[in-house]
Amino acid sequence: MAFYERDIDVMIDEAALQARVRELGAQITRDYAGRELTLVGVLKGSIFFLSDLARAIDLPVRIELMGVSSYLGGNETTGEVRITHDVSTPMAGRHLLLVEDIVDSGLTLQFLLDNLSARQPASLRVCVLLEKPARTKCKVTIDYRGFVIEDRFVVGYGLDYKEEYRNLPFVGVMNKV
Repeated sequence: MAFYERDIDVMIDEAALQARVRELGAQITRDYAGRELTLVGVLKGSIFFLSDLARAIDLPVRIELMGVSSYLGGNETTGEVRITHDVSTPMAGRHLLLVEDIVDSGLTLQFLLDNLSARQPASLRVCVLLEKPARTKCKVTIDYRGFVIEDRFVVGYGLDYKEEYRNLPFVGVMNKV
């Protein structure tokens, strides 16, 4: 028995994730044809999605990372967003695609969009793996969406619970939270 089998039920399996990432990559390739794209991944949750998405995009891409936190190690947001790691190069004049693992309340995403917009990019769009519309407090535009999910606490494919379960190749529901 795998270490997670008693705690987690599969919501989106590995095959479905990879198929959707390829579809998103093809759409982004078409939309950004002829332009250099900078993917701005949000640490730590987007790392697996960001890596797979970058490989699915048939364009020159740069990768930057930002770390933000609105959680204090649990499963509920504090509502206060802070930057824990900033991008390493200027964003002015670049075509930016913000890559996020999950949109829950929308507060973190709005914070990031405001922050990156202030840096004067040529364009700024959003790509999220998962969206939970039931928890939305702040409506943000999502340009590329992997899956819309119900209001359940999910882990895997970069998403964690107390820094565990990120390495699962699927998105699963915690049945003990």
